[in-house]
Amino acid sequence: MKFFADTAEIDAIKDLAATGLLDGVTTNPSLIAKSGRDFMEVTREICGIVDGPVSAEVVALDHATMMKEAEVLRKIADNVCIKVPLTVDGLKTCKALTGEGTMVNVTLCFSANQALLAAKAGATFISPFVGRHDDNGFDGMDLIEDIRLIYDNYNFATEILVASVRHTTHVLQAAKIGADVMTAPPKVIHDLFKHVLTDKGIEGFLADWAKTGQSILK
Repeated sequence: MKFFADTAEIDAIKDLAATGLLDGVTTNPSLIAKSGRDFMEVTREICGIVDGPVSAEVVALDHATMMKEAEVLRKIADNVCIKVPLTVDGLKTCKALTGEGTMVNVTLCFSANQALLAAKAGATFISPFVGRHDDNGFDGMDLIEDIRLIYDNYNFATEILVASVRHTTHVLQAAKIGADVMTAPPKVIHDLFKHVLTDKGIEGFLADWAKTGQSILK
């Protein structure tokens, strides 16, 4: 499963990229606003840090203007992935862009039927929002299971990008179901490293090593 960071914070992206485990980045208008930086500038900088897809979202709602915005965004770098909403115009734009060889991430997916439409439109990625789904009384992971089944039934190439990830259990469940990608805030990715028994084990090993009075570095 690919790991994307859901952030526009440059320092956090650099920190995760240094682990060698980061496969891409997703951004949205809210994350760009939170960063307090110029949209084009921060997107260009992110594209220079990671080799994988960097999702940059259009803000227009009509197809013609989405296409104009996408034309500007995809000139930023070769690894820009245009992000469009799951609307009729968004899928028109998706179909047109992927037909030209541009990566497209279809976002704000909340049903398997929507995911089916995105796949038929040639989406590179579909982004179902599991956390927001949970917030509204549904089971976000049931949605991922349904999409996985449908995509496998018809051999769709569209990758399932699990979004709105709130905690490490979401990551585990998505991996067990067979999602292709998950995108999460940096804190959630860092939490994946943590386990109390790992910490206790290191503490015990170091205490025993100290008793030997030895050093590996002479």
